[in-house]
Amino acid sequence: MTAPLYKFGLFNDEVSLIVAFVIGLAFGFFLERGGFGSGRLLAAQFYFTDMRVFKVMFTAITTAMIGIFYLSWIGFLDISLIYYGNTFIYADILGGLILGIGFVIGGYCPGTSAVGISTGRIDAIVYSLGGMFGIFVFGEAYPLMKDFLNSGFMGLINIPQLLDINYGFVLFIVILMAIAGFTLVEWGENLMAKKRSES
Repeated sequence: MTAPLYKFGLFNDEVSLIVAFVIGLAFGFFLERGGFGSGRLLAAQFYFTDMRVFKVMFTAITTAMIGIFYLSWIGFLDISLIYYGNTFIYADILGGLILGIGFVIGGYCPGTSAVGISTGRIDAIVYSLGGMFGIFVFGEAYPLMKDFLNSGFMGLINIPQLLDINYGFVLFIVILMAIAGFTLVEWGENLMAKKRSES
């Protein structure tokens, strides 16, 4: 095993920060080049008028999963050392719903709002200020919500562990979901385009 590189001591904390910075810059650059700094484009996916975001992100997720699976299979990557946080199921569900609603209303997620800010988009700046205000409110209200947020603790668990199934089978299901999803959104885009042309 030679990866994750940081976990095996192949570079130190300082180098890891530089690597993270470079990856972050590259990620932001490609998001902007793909048009993901536009709230209109991001919100369009919820109306089936332009599903580019869904297609790109689902493709990225599937590609990453395939890469991780095969790097592990050939012995280059130790999956058990990949970091992810503890699961607090109730707080995670509520947080996902809040983020999803905010995404639909504002047209951004935290990452794409940063991309929008880098190109001077006013709506992205307002969205981010709203997010910062939400962080402040959450911090102040945390003592009142602490019991709920810490309930439903499931520890470090992922879908293969939870369902006691093979990682490869999960990957196969995700690939099928991607194919079905791409087919569905193409149908939705064509339907919406037809409706617009008729009106």
